[in-house]
Amino acid sequence: MKFKLVIVGPFEVNCMVAVRPDNTAWIVDPGAEPEKILSAIRAEGAVPGAVLLTHAHFDHIGAIPALQRAYPDLPVYVHPADVPAFGDLRNQMPPDYPLAPAPRNIRDCRELPGVDVIETPGHTPGGVCYWFKDAKLLLSGDTLFAGSCGRTDFPGGDYPALKRSLARLMTLPDDVQVVPGHGPCTTIAHERETNPYVRG
Repeated sequence: MKFKLVIVGPFEVNCMVAVRPDNTAWIVDPGAEPEKILSAIRAEGAVPGAVLLTHAHFDHIGAIPALQRAYPDLPVYVHPADVPAFGDLRNQMPPDYPLAPAPRNIRDCRELPGVDVIETPGHTPGGVCYWFKDAKLLLSGDTLFAGSCGRTDFPGGDYPALKRSLARLMTLPDDVQVVPGHGPCTTIAHERETNPYVRG
């Protein structure tokens, strides 16, 4: 599997394109700029195969309507506990941010073959991380950041749950590369040693 990071939108979401051996691409957290994402996929000679969401906040899903217009059968994998957030998008968003339609063709990310789905509630009730073991790569969404962690002051946030989720991630091998939902990449070893939300 080949991975390509595409940073999108005003919130600088780390959207990951994972090109599979069959030349279909998994698109993780397509927050904005659908044409930029599609260009990255086409540059690899691939076509979109599925959208994978670490959670259902508006800044991670904004490109989905355009992607599903271009590829009407494109499935969207998300944890069921986050599906209700699709019906409450306006309350998540800044007043001047354009409201996009909710995604269609929703599927349970826990049933997705080919990747380990780690349930990491806290930032949202249905937050997950995607662990690609063979690549030693963790897509941590807004659960774990370099030197920080996700906010829990949004509806559905739960700080004790987030702390448990962070502890779960710290059981992964030291050399796992972490690509968070925003900001720079890091490693499990570095976060275990330096992240105050992990150590505290």
